[in-house]
Amino acid sequence: MDGVTVVSLEHAIAAPFCTRQLADLGARVIKIERPGAGDFARGYDERVRGQASHFVWTNRSKESLALDVKTPDGQAVLMALLEKADVLIQNLAPGAADRLGLSYAALRERLPRLIVCNISGYGPDGPYRDKKAYDLLIQSEAGFLSVTGEGDQPAKAGCSIADISAGMYAYSNILAALIARGQTGKGKQIDVSMLECMVEWMSFPLYYAFEGAEAPPRVGAAHATIFPYGPFPAGDGLSVMLGIQNDREWAAFCATVLERPELTDDPRFARNSQRSANRDVLKAIIEAVFARLTADEVVARLDAAGIANARVNDMKQVWDHPQLKARSRWTLVETPAGPIPALLPPGQSQADAPRMDPVPAVGEHNRAILEELGLEPVSSAA
Repeated sequence: MDGVTVVSLEHAIAAPFCTRQLADLGARVIKIERPGAGDFARGYDERVRGQASHFVWTNRSKESLALDVKTPDGQAVLMALLEKADVLIQNLAPGAADRLGLSYAALRERLPRLIVCNISGYGPDGPYRDKKAYDLLIQSEAGFLSVTGEGDQPAKAGCSIADISAGMYAYSNILAALIARGQTGKGKQIDVSMLECMVEWMSFPLYYAFEGAEAPPRVGAAHATIFPYGPFPAGDGLSVMLGIQNDREWAAFCATVLERPELTDDPRFARNSQRSANRDVLKAIIEAVFARLTADEVVARLDAAGIANARVNDMKQVWDHPQLKARSRWTLVETPAGPIPALLPPGQSQADAPRMDPVPAVGEHNRAILEELGLEPVSSAA
């Protein structure tokens, strides 16, 4: 994406995650921030050498321009940037971009090649249009909490899944729009709703509950409808995650892992629907066998049987994951507080090194950007 310029009025996670991925591919991303504090995600925590964990994750390889876009001087700078831009992306509060004159309708006559991507909680119309939307609120509205957790206790995802889903759909739609512009010469408007992104990801439980059928129950870390598929404790106090997808794997699991081949055709367990219906009985059988083994021994048996399995890792174990180390997936990026490790972007071609430039300080690129535009420093810029 070298040569593509993205101007982003962004905060929090959804839009910054989208634009960071565009930057990973080589796009120039100019991040517009409030003078002074900047993106409020900079203040979420201080876990990374005094910097916010969310912010350093989603904002490398960008240029920060501190600009008050509500002032005439700030508007002039912003429009000068858009004259040279390929993409405008924003996830401001509902209606804020329109009030600033940044809607696609307001810009398309002057800037017909500009792609305008809006990320919102609920979309540009409908009764929920003006509601504030945060990640956990969207998880709730999309039904995610109704199927996640255990028993009567819902649980949120441990990462910003609604923001991430919106960022991914914005990213892929922008790439498609750039391809389309190469064919038509015209930009377009993209509207990404966090609710719609999460409901798309909820399609399995939605269809499972089709026409009023009972929804998947909350079953903690286990799978709601496939069994055995989930974590099981070993005798050394560690847990092993395993998943059986079909009856052939079930037979191998009985013979090699449980060493009880007679269970293969037991009418309580012969098919997945029967195993799932009788999961409490089967769970007790599996745990009794695993209690005599260490986690390593369980994994060895599962590998020998060709059964998919994984260790239940914590964050330290992921930082030290042997597979990521063997594939040299970690590098360093600079930040205002010094270098930090960063995972190389997934899916990169070996022919093209990913862009892994620094995380910027607020307004770090003001002078360079304004000089490039032939403008003097303005009162609305830090």
